[in-house]
Amino acid sequence: MDDGVYSKSREELLEVGKKYRIPQDSLEDFLEPNKILEISIPLKIGEKTITFKGFRSQHNNNLGPYKGGLRFHPNVNKDEVMALSLWMSLKTAIVGVPFGGGKGGIAVDPKALTEKQLENLSREYVRRIHEVIGPHKDVPAPDVNTNPKIIDWMMDEYIKLSKKSGGKQQKLHHLYSTFTGKSKYGLEGRTEATGFGGVVVLKELAKKLKLDPKKQTVAIMGFGNVGYYFAKFASEAGFNVIAVSDSKGGIIKKGDKAYTPLDIPLVLDCKLEKGSLAGCYCAGGVCDTRSGQLISNEELLKLPVDILVPAALEDVINENNMQNIKAKIIVEMANGPVSPKAYHYLTEKGVIIAPDILANSGGVAGSFIEWEQNLKNKKYKKEAVLKRLEKMMQDAFENVWNISKKNKTNLKEASYLLALNKILKTPQKSK
Repeated sequence: MDDGVYSKSREELLEVGKKYRIPQDSLEDFLEPNKILEISIPLKIGEKTITFKGFRSQHNNNLGPYKGGLRFHPNVNKDEVMALSLWMSLKTAIVGVPFGGGKGGIAVDPKALTEKQLENLSREYVRRIHEVIGPHKDVPAPDVNTNPKIIDWMMDEYIKLSKKSGGKQQKLHHLYSTFTGKSKYGLEGRTEATGFGGVVVLKELAKKLKLDPKKQTVAIMGFGNVGYYFAKFASEAGFNVIAVSDSKGGIIKKGDKAYTPLDIPLVLDCKLEKGSLAGCYCAGGVCDTRSGQLISNEELLKLPVDILVPAALEDVINENNMQNIKAKIIVEMANGPVSPKAYHYLTEKGVIIAPDILANSGGVAGSFIEWEQNLKNKKYKKEAVLKRLEKMMQDAFENVWNISKKNKTNLKEASYLLALNKILKTPQKSK
């Protein structure tokens, strides 16, 4: 993310506040994070001790405990976690879960560490933030370059520290609810939740626009966890996924007259076997190299498809390529994949953009169900989880859609209005 992303987000929300006469004092107070922890984490690597910088931004807890992921990446910095925690405050309000917004991480390249060093770093991070997290204080989760294994280490360390500091009275299942995205005591369906939720939003949007999924073509940039599950559930819903890409490029298959829909489970199998999507032209139950072609990520964005789904990086649709976008609908599954200038330009042209804070909020909705499951000491089945998640996403979409129609505005501005209305009308909690 660029430097100053928090300032840009702040300005955008202040503009919305002015336009809709939201009391400026309340809005400015909300925009400032409640607390930001900056910590130093020493780690022994060989004979040397290297100190890494860690962060946790607790943005707002008006609606409930702070909630948000932990990322391990060399570019993690204070500005980034502040912006991401602000977006989490908005996202949790939009999807209607009783959480506030938080975000954190460590400025590190995890690929440069051994597994043991990574475990030591993860545990040391928890030792330094232990006092400010907890099932009713702040509930972290995985994010960029973190996974259930890392969360399991953190959870184990948190439980040890809680027992030492007199937390024996707390039931173990309550302590487990301090983290979501775990493998131990985790949630069935959590892996699919973000991609699944995005497809629910797309299906609801298609209904409003009276579009037949079978006549809609879809291109997805990013074939990681979110992109794969989005592709899978979109295909199952009848949409024609004709192009997908990973960091090395994308694939597409041209038939006699039109692009051929890809067989998504086969594409995944092929990618796992080959290590990337190159050559994985899977359609109609077979993978072959006939009539398939490799395309770059930039070429994928310019395809003449009905629906474009950026599900990887931020700012991929920007002032340099916005005039080449041919899709009528964009579903933002990555955080901030459409730059502010491109957003304005495309919406003026009539492109409908389902914003990230709505479209990818299935992840935090799933996290809420996991948190609740742990607090109640229950085990929910995947089918029930996805059914509940579907209803939560449908309700969130309906609320945003109604506000957009009432105020004659786009879905992003409507999402901001929905979130701010909920958060600012809730009595302030102590900081």
